Amino acid sequence: MEQPRGRWRALHAIGRYAALGSASLFALAPIYWAVATSLKPESKILTYPPQWWPDPFTLEHYLNVLMQSPLPRNYLNSILLALGTILLVLCLGAHAGYAAARYNFRGKNPLLFLLLATVMIPGIVTLIPVYLMAVQLGLHDTHLVLILVFSAWQVPTVVWLLRAFFENIPRELDEAALIDGCSRLGAFYRVVLPLAQPGLAAAAILVFVWVWNEFIIALNLTASNKTRPLTVGLFFFVGESSIEWGKMAAAAAAALIPVILAFALLQRRFIQGLTAGATKG
Repeated sequence: MEQPRGRWRALHAIGRYAALGSASLFALAPIYWAVATSLKPESKILTYPPQWWPDPFTLEHYLNVLMQSPLPRNYLNSILLALGTILLVLCLGAHAGYAAARYNFRGKNPLLFLLLATVMIPGIVTLIPVYLMAVQLGLHDTHLVLILVFSAWQVPTVVWLLRAFFENIPRELDEAALIDGCSRLGAFYRVVLPLAQPGLAAAAILVFVWVWNEFIIALNLTASNKTRPLTVGLFFFVGESSIEWGKMAAAAAAALIPVILAFALLQRRFIQGLTAGATKG
């Protein structure tokens, strides 16, 4: 009886690792191909059969992207937009999430549901009114309008994420701080918020990745390289008659670095924040 059970466990483990390996290969293969393409000479990129390993090896495309294209400015714009959006979203989301976790008021659940429902609206549906408002307010082609629009899209998700995290922080800590003379905001800033760092880190990574990858809104609300983010800058490597595959691949490979670094540095807090709502008490 024990032998079939052990065999079943071995087959289950093999199947699980095979599925994980297949999923990893599916996710990493495009990244490898982009990096390999960025290191090939232009004459080797479109050869058939395809060349899986760059030979000869060249950094020409990276130098062209850095020295002869607006990509460095686009790169800086993406960083500024991501940081600005993260600060605004965390500021609004932390306070709203704390209020949703600690206070009971009439209509709270319908309000939270309505807030979450806004995430389900496709961005392209509101694109024309947002564009017209930006033009009328004189904010078109500015960093400010992108930060405001990005924040509006991300606040609902962050509110729900941080609400779950705040609910796992004992209320007794708030009450002890109030007894010691703190105001409600003082207890929030001095006691609760420092304990919510994993949740804040998880929210920051989610917002960063979304802003870093966003394309449609940024394409329509920008008109010059002074505000265009990296995703829109990559789009302009597509010409009327050809595509600059080498430069595009080099820029895309460079665009992966901040996301990978952010996740590597905050991985533990990110996982803690995402799993905060899984248990109570």
